[in-house]
Amino acid sequence: MDSVTDYLQALFYIGGVNLMSYSKYGRSERKETLSKNLMVKNHSRIDTITARKEQPFWKRILIIDDDPDTTLTFKSGIEDSNTSRKHNKRIEVITYNEPLKVLSEFKLDFYDVLLVDINLPQMNGFELCEKILKIDINVKICFMSSGGVNREALREIYPAISFGCFIKKPVTIDCLVKRIRLD
Repeated sequence: MDSVTDYLQALFYIGGVNLMSYSKYGRSERKETLSKNLMVKNHSRIDTITARKEQPFWKRILIIDDDPDTTLTFKSGIEDSNTSRKHNKRIEVITYNEPLKVLSEFKLDFYDVLLVDINLPQMNGFELCEKILKIDINVKICFMSSGGVNREALREIYPAISFGCFIKKPVTIDCLVKRIRLD
């Protein structure tokens, strides 16, 4: 045995309440009591976190944008709105930066709303949505763009896509959350 083990040994019985600590000074009842209190406090905190995680989501949003800063900002802002006292409906946010990865991992009947940037690498947002709609016809799509869009011309080019929702970037998180909660 090395000197560290000789001086300080701790045995923890996690399954029960018996937590004992041993040191070079002998058995410590005080540390046992503190450990029990910490265990109880941590246990109730874990219960609270678990209950929050088990609460069902009201909506699942898929954000597709080639700019990681945009997806991270939108995800953080939307998920932060879950903690607001005025909203009891939680939103889960999933993000992707690559359209081909979205297609390979897309889940049928899983997402409620897609926020799709128009300008993406490999294919544009409209082409991506045409392919997604072949997988899941019921998903709602909201396009995002920093430029202007001619909706009439797009309807002629992409007749299978509904162009009811457009978000002009830059957009505030409050406006984005309001738009999501309205749909």
